[in-house]
Amino acid sequence: MQPLFIGIDIGTSGARVIAVDAEGRLVAMATQEYPLLMPQPGWTEQHPTDWWDAVAACLRQVTAQVDVGHVKGIGLTGQMHGSVFLDAAGSVIRPALLWNDQRTEAEVAEITDRVGYERLLALCGNRALTGFTAPKVLWLRNHEPEHYARLAHLLLPKDYIRYRLTGRFATDVSDASGTLLLDVAARAWSLPVVEALGIDPAILPALHEGTGITGQVTAAAAAATGLPEGIPVVGGGGDQAAGAVGVGLVAPGMASLSLGTSGVVFAASATPGHLSAGAGGAVTPSGLPAEALSTVHSFCHAVPGMWHVMGVMLSSGGSLRWLRDALYARETAEARAGGREPYDVLTGEAADAAPGAEGLLFLPYLTGERVPHPDPRARGAFVGLGLGHGRGHMARAVLEGIAFGLRDNLDLIRALGVPVGELRITGGGARSPLWRQILAAVLEAPLRLLAVDEGPAFGAAILAAAGTGHFADVPAACAAMVRPAEGVAVDPALAEAYRKCLPVFRKGYVQLKPVFPELGGL
Repeated sequence: MQPLFIGIDIGTSGARVIAVDAEGRLVAMATQEYPLLMPQPGWTEQHPTDWWDAVAACLRQVTAQVDVGHVKGIGLTGQMHGSVFLDAAGSVIRPALLWNDQRTEAEVAEITDRVGYERLLALCGNRALTGFTAPKVLWLRNHEPEHYARLAHLLLPKDYIRYRLTGRFATDVSDASGTLLLDVAARAWSLPVVEALGIDPAILPALHEGTGITGQVTAAAAAATGLPEGIPVVGGGGDQAAGAVGVGLVAPGMASLSLGTSGVVFAASATPGHLSAGAGGAVTPSGLPAEALSTVHSFCHAVPGMWHVMGVMLSSGGSLRWLRDALYARETAEARAGGREPYDVLTGEAADAAPGAEGLLFLPYLTGERVPHPDPRARGAFVGLGLGHGRGHMARAVLEGIAFGLRDNLDLIRALGVPVGELRITGGGARSPLWRQILAAVLEAPLRLLAVDEGPAFGAAILAAAGTGHFADVPAACAAMVRPAEGVAVDPALAEAYRKCLPVFRKGYVQLKPVFPELGGL
């Protein structure tokens, strides 16, 4: 029997564990949800121990389905930017602040003031944003000093699972890129930034490449999970970098579109540092504000020696899930009871509405926004709602609004000089033929599905296969394990219709921006 590799993904809504063989075939899979805490508007938190309990349960299910003697390596991935605060004994101090938590607006200003905007771009390749990890550390110091005084270890979500599996405090450079504490070009912690922020560098974990072996499964973890003791655990990657590995994005010029809770346009690059050159006043051909160029993230790839750029909108699938829960609750319950896909009802009604939803637009900023609008106060909106609009028009507008937001991200990446042609599409949204058609037309780019779309967990397993020596490197592993499938062409007539809608969509945020803070004050 072939060797098996395990990928573990700490998602926002739940954990996912898969086992694949050396040809990329799915052998076993388990998932388990955990709660999302929202103690105040704009705050999102989770208990790291909930992640571990879910992962341990999933591993027990997976190890019960396979011959564990064939498991040769484990890769880790998960939601980026989340802050896990541990004390000297390795105990969790407080719930983790997540990637879409928006409480750190004041800390973002503090970081920019302490380090300097241009210097931050030069040192870290990124501007300060509320979702990143460094602002969360400062928030803890500013608002919970009693907790900050206990802080001995700072970890990212997937790295807490690494600690529970191996007893090691470690991370990889792709995930560390989203902390705002990494010198992305040098692939090392940025001591000038750490010192400027007054953070003790001793709290930072050891850095590794995505394929580097960071530790082995301990006896305690083996007892909790069903894994054999001693299995190597590789660095892995942040969810987007690992997801890119899972679709074979291991060479410059390759790009992907990920449709999870957030929406991400990802392009691989051979070099870092594009933002320092592009943020100083370039004009975007699409008409987006020039300062939006600096909202595009410049991170290390999980592939050693490579980098990537990506645009992130916070509520992609999250907007669709909100619509499902708010307007399709009965149909969702009935579909689940009958073993059907709940979103099929929603997309079926959306298909009956004309492109442009008869003048109805949706702004998908339900939890604030990151790219191209770094605005934690932004909110979602239906614009143009009239008596002639029904639920299907609203569903169509949501699908289209998310697509327009992703087009903003794609246009910024292109404006930075990064070539993007075909996009490999992944995530739950990729399963909808209607949404695929809308996305191809709005983005004006062909899409490509994958034969195996198991998300970031699949990429983590590929990194484990390369890191444990079964393949010479990550590109060789992807060549053997990743299989592209059918393509989605651009419908010229539909693209022309959406070309007329896009400028109106972009005006929506500009016109409503002054209103959002006032709404928050109500």
